[in-house]
Amino acid sequence: MPNVTKQAVDVVVCGLGWAGSLMSIELAQAGLSVRALEKGPDRDYDEFAYPKPADEYAYAVRNKVMTTPAESAVTVRYGLQDTAVPTRKWGAFVPGGGVGGSGMHWTGVLIRPTPTDLKLKTYADQAYKPGILQEDMRIMDFPFSWQEIEPYYDKFERICGLSGNTGNLKGVIQPGGDPFEGPRSQPYPLPALEDTLNNVMFSAAAKKLGYHPFPNPSAAASRAWTNPYGNTITPCNYCGYCSKYPCLNYSKASPQTAVMDALKRMDNFSYEVNAEVTRVVLHDDKKSAKGVIYYDAEGNECFQPAKIVILSSFQYYNVRLMLLSGIGKPYNPITEEGVVGRNYAFLSNGGATLFFKDKNFNPFVAAGPTGQMFNDISPGNVDGPSLGFIGGAKIHSSQATGTPISAALPKDTPKWGSGWKEGLETWYGHSMKVSITTTCMAYRDSYLDLDPTYTDKYGQPLLRMTFNWKRNELLLQQYLKGIVGNLVNELNPDSFSMSFLPMDANFDLTKYVSTHNVGGAVMGDNPNTSALNRYLQSWDVHNVFVPGGNAFPQNFQANPTDTIGAITLMAAQAIKDHYLSNPGPLVEA
Repeated sequence: MPNVTKQAVDVVVCGLGWAGSLMSIELAQAGLSVRALEKGPDRDYDEFAYPKPADEYAYAVRNKVMTTPAESAVTVRYGLQDTAVPTRKWGAFVPGGGVGGSGMHWTGVLIRPTPTDLKLKTYADQAYKPGILQEDMRIMDFPFSWQEIEPYYDKFERICGLSGNTGNLKGVIQPGGDPFEGPRSQPYPLPALEDTLNNVMFSAAAKKLGYHPFPNPSAAASRAWTNPYGNTITPCNYCGYCSKYPCLNYSKASPQTAVMDALKRMDNFSYEVNAEVTRVVLHDDKKSAKGVIYYDAEGNECFQPAKIVILSSFQYYNVRLMLLSGIGKPYNPITEEGVVGRNYAFLSNGGATLFFKDKNFNPFVAAGPTGQMFNDISPGNVDGPSLGFIGGAKIHSSQATGTPISAALPKDTPKWGSGWKEGLETWYGHSMKVSITTTCMAYRDSYLDLDPTYTDKYGQPLLRMTFNWKRNELLLQQYLKGIVGNLVNELNPDSFSMSFLPMDANFDLTKYVSTHNVGGAVMGDNPNTSALNRYLQSWDVHNVFVPGGNAFPQNFQANPTDTIGAITLMAAQAIKDHYLSNPGPLVEA
């Protein structure tokens, strides 16, 4: 039994990143007492804002604002017959740690999926004849329409101060934006960030080849912005320290800049850091929760009673907490019974690095979301059935920061010593990238469960990830290689290198791809194939809600943050409008 019992609250929130901070402020504004528990430390601007210098080694190499594998390891294997081993060092993905979570170190590209992305199963059933797609593919529709979710995209984008060009306003295509985006109810809150040289070159090449480039939708504000919570986000000064860094200038939307300053002023909200939740405690009937067990900074085992439990940590940890707590039936990939753990998906990247002797791209003057992209190669916009795959990618040229350790250099440059220094002196600022961010489908044997061997410091099993690349995603990579190759030819660099997955590739845990991990506790209309209903409410335990990337049934080519924000806000609204007055299932099973 826990040795400390805390004062009961209306809502306990487990994880204080984007989902947790949004849930906290929305429910606190409804008058509920809200207590947030964050596994990591506090993250306040005194830690990293000006005049403190940006530190590439600390943040981008040593992962200063991330959790560590020792604290949050998962085990990884390719297939059902393999033995999983724990992550010893983050590589392919890097979960955030502390208040703000991954919302502290994200790049700030805030883009919506398309309406087709949200109804991918419907599209596939209509467009693909039987036998074209892999038999073990398990794609699903999101359980809402574009019209239902769009107001919450709009609200989240106004919380963040989204900067960019509107492409579709109430069904009317607008010049300079994405013509393939779903209809927006309102224009972007702010104009796009300033273009850099690589943007101009990429945009011209893409247009010449018939594509429709537009500025990266940016959560680094192009102008000063006061959001609906009353927080002011300052204009970006193009310092370039975005991805893997907290923003030094209060300009990139994060839980800190967009939510926490207002939330901390509310008397009915409180939070505790270094508080690791280990289990949700259920009532005897297993149909509702009574609170959570956590360990505090002093090592005390504590019980936090609450009427509503929000699991809002990183995707992996939400799934693990559900499995450890007995919320929903664990997924079995052999029988396909159970729902918690199914439909795990990641994504792949790749592209080309181009070198120009006579062009200086001034990479130290940029923002993480500075760039141009096009969405022509996405489901429904490309003839996937004739190509033998489903999916697509956003193709973009985004100006990376000018930090020297990560500077792009020709492949024959030495990795260290005087040869590396000479290469850096010769080529620094003379390269640009053409990159891809792809879809990733869900499969029968790509899933998450509890590891039978490895445990954490409390003796509880680690989460096990079973995942490898499938033929569909590798075919997509080869198709995209041709498109990027055409763009490279049009740009005509002095030299270039390409990076795409070959058809025999295995998932490589050691090389960074993104932190866009999704699935494992997905939302849907059917409790036999989904762990959560359309309002992120557990089908089995009605006062447990689980917002996060875990709810995605597969990965689309858009960054996940906009959708995480939108579905969280939609769930919070349903709790306020319906659940509080009549606690119980919001959707009939």
